[in-house]
Amino acid sequence: MRAARRTLLALTLVIALAVVPLAGCSSTDGGESTDNGTDEAKEPYRIGAVLSMTGTYAGLGEPEKNALEMEVARINEDGGVNGHPIEIIYEDDATDADTAVAATSRLIDKEGVLAIIGATGTGGTMAMRGEINRAGIPQISPAGGTVITGDFDPLVFQTPWSNSLVVPYTLDYIAEQGISKIGIIADSGGFGADGLAVLEANLADAGLEAVATEAFNAGDTDMSAQLTKIQGAGAEAVVMWTAGKEASIIATNMKDLGMTIPLYGSHGNARVEFIEGAGAAAEGFRFAAGKILIPEAYGDTTEAYQVALDFIDRYSAEYGKAPDTFAGHAYDALHITVNAMSTLDEDFTAAELRDAIEATTGFVGIGGTFTYGADDHNGMTADDLVMYEVKDGTWVLAE
Repeated sequence: MRAARRTLLALTLVIALAVVPLAGCSSTDGGESTDNGTDEAKEPYRIGAVLSMTGTYAGLGEPEKNALEMEVARINEDGGVNGHPIEIIYEDDATDADTAVAATSRLIDKEGVLAIIGATGTGGTMAMRGEINRAGIPQISPAGGTVITGDFDPLVFQTPWSNSLVVPYTLDYIAEQGISKIGIIADSGGFGADGLAVLEANLADAGLEAVATEAFNAGDTDMSAQLTKIQGAGAEAVVMWTAGKEASIIATNMKDLGMTIPLYGSHGNARVEFIEGAGAAAEGFRFAAGKILIPEAYGDTTEAYQVALDFIDRYSAEYGKAPDTFAGHAYDALHITVNAMSTLDEDFTAAELRDAIEATTGFVGIGGTFTYGADDHNGMTADDLVMYEVKDGTWVLAE
């Protein structure tokens, strides 16, 4: 009886040992699969992302990262690009230009990325340029400064509407309201400084005069002094150019000072955090941006409308709130890059990827319809913009 049990135990051990290598062959560690006979998994295409997940632009970086994560998961579920999964390596630049440069260096030298999406801000985007050129890889920025593509670099592309589009659109709208004298308050960072330069260059064409021009720094907590000067100069409206969290402070300061003149802003304020931060002081605030905030603005029979609705539905289900324009900028940057990859042979070079991105024509994204060219790496027009107004704690199309 004992001999029979020993024989059974030995047979069990033999069977168990035989199963072990079979299980190893069906693992996902890069070995050949035995269950379906497919080739080993292809190496991922790695993309870097330098985003402001902390600092004054954290409210922009968070939706950008959300959109990238959601879209990469969907792309990979659909088989990736020519069988290669997409992998994004994230870096937080803390809304700091020097940190953005260091992050770019790490992504290039340690991670071997094929392209970089970023930075969230104009200052960080411009600071990264030296490292981008050193590596010769394309950069797709979700920041809105005119200088990003105005100071042309063949490796650098942009997905938001630049200040060169938004500023004239905004000034013309202000003039149509019967306003002739404005006060300007802009942040001293890259986006604000860029916007101020474009504002000053376009005032005369719009028939407007800036009777006061004031500045503030990221992290400032009270702009009452600057606003008091604007009020004393006889401004009929305030034009605020910033994408930071300080925008809600400016609106609140105006209300506290009893300023009843209208407040206009930039596409950098197209986020719920501004309304939440300013509360009742946000009422009446107007700004120009893309159409995703009210998708009917695309036209409910257009392809753009369907693309936007699909994105809004999936984003809202994933994160419990609708996407803002910054999520849309990241969506566009990723899909423009991935679409370009899909047109190339598997072993494409960075130079070939750059050329394929530049060849983007008629790409229907969230920000609008993109057509890049040899001398246009923004690819947008003023037709992609609408004017919004904050009313009853949300945005509506301005009349």
